[in-house]
Amino acid sequence: MGKMTTKNKISAINRINHAIIGLGSMGQGHVKYVLNDPQGELVAVCDVMGQRVKDTLATVGPSCRGYRDFREMLDSESIDVVHVVTPPHWHALQNIYALNAGCDVWAEKPMTRTIAEGTHIAAAVQRNARVFRLNTWFWLYGNFYGLGSTIAPLKKLIQSGALGWPLTVRISAHTGFNWKASMWTGKLGLPPEEVPPDFDYDLWLGPAPYRPYTSHRTSGSFRGYWDYDGGGLADMGQHYLDPVQYLLDKDDTSPVEIEANAPWPQHPDVVGMWGQVYMQYADGCKIILESCEWGQDETKGKPFIEGPNGKVYKNFRTTPANLAQLVHSLPEPEPQISDFNISVRTRRKFGLNELNGNRSNILVHLANCAIRLGRKLYFDPVELRFIEDEEANRLVEQPMRTPWTLF
Repeated sequence: MGKMTTKNKISAINRINHAIIGLGSMGQGHVKYVLNDPQGELVAVCDVMGQRVKDTLATVGPSCRGYRDFREMLDSESIDVVHVVTPPHWHALQNIYALNAGCDVWAEKPMTRTIAEGTHIAAAVQRNARVFRLNTWFWLYGNFYGLGSTIAPLKKLIQSGALGWPLTVRISAHTGFNWKASMWTGKLGLPPEEVPPDFDYDLWLGPAPYRPYTSHRTSGSFRGYWDYDGGGLADMGQHYLDPVQYLLDKDDTSPVEIEANAPWPQHPDVVGMWGQVYMQYADGCKIILESCEWGQDETKGKPFIEGPNGKVYKNFRTTPANLAQLVHSLPEPEPQISDFNISVRTRRKFGLNELNGNRSNILVHLANCAIRLGRKLYFDPVELRFIEDEEANRLVEQPMRTPWTLF
């Protein structure tokens, strides 16, 4: 898949050449980031919508070139870093194409549309000796959404053992999870529309099944259709679950039991509403996700983290109160690389990479699998398969539309 090349290490004095695939609202954010990075040079942009390419080129200057097909761009340009800012049904293929072309990758979340695709990306990173960044960051810097605290003091407290073990972590309205958790739902019965003249709809679909064109399936609301994404849970889930996975020291494993409280049956095409998802690891640690849009409020007034010996609430209020004071005397967590330029120049892993990113990606898809199937699921965190559940495993690895393939 794609040409195989080996690039020389970028010297400290050279600019880093960036290219961006996908020029929607999120893609424009990546454009601005590169233009404002004194170490970066934007050399190419790509989108299946011709007007987006024209509009972007008008703002970035003559040194940048525009493309409609990402394969042509990768074959034609000298690129160090490729930003993949397309709908998730494209993430695995475009990430792997870029890695095989000898480029480092800055990937948007969710990392992939299915569980199995993440393993293929991780293998491509290793095979091509590239560095990979997943664009979630709330355990690297900044407050953890609505929690009112950075992740570092929470990590210190958990590492100390003061809360005891196992732990329960609740992600809900008090951490801002209701913001998008169930806002993205599709629409049934939409009539076919005429494809806009500058839109390569067949290339936009790519590996996804063919469906008659409607604007609702291809605008930002694509997130409401299983063919392309997994609703608001897939849209925002990794932002919330990466930090939780890090806090629980679960970067190399996954839950073994998953159960959802959601209306059933779910539609096979259109993402629906859901209430809660419960995930438990082999050691008894639990994650509770709550959309607060349907069903009972399972987390109202309850702590963000709870262990046998203590609890942590919003704004780092603890029970007993001396737990918050204890944190100041504890050693800082091991530092992680949070500047992707450093990873690109030194070849050292970015903090959020293809390995821990794949595990938090799996969390998102485990939750969605339970929502879609309406029953408790049992997962093997080593084989990355559901146990004796053929129907669930069909969601783990899904076929792509010809001629697209990961192999």
